[in-house]
Amino acid sequence: MRHLAFRVDDLDAAVAHLNAHGVAAEDIRVDQYTGRRFTFFADPDDLPLELYEVG
Repeated sequence: MRHLAFRVDDLDAAVAHLNAHGVAAEDIRVDQYTGRRFTFFADPDDLPLELYEVG
């Protein structure tokens, strides 16, 4: 397994929540196949986690 991904309804709100708690996320990108927005951030062990907007 490469990474875990979590669906979110509002990616901007999720990233703002992470930032408010001192967690940096990568720039938001758009999936070229689905047109949906996503970003990555690191867990405490520096493993990648993905947020994928479905809302």
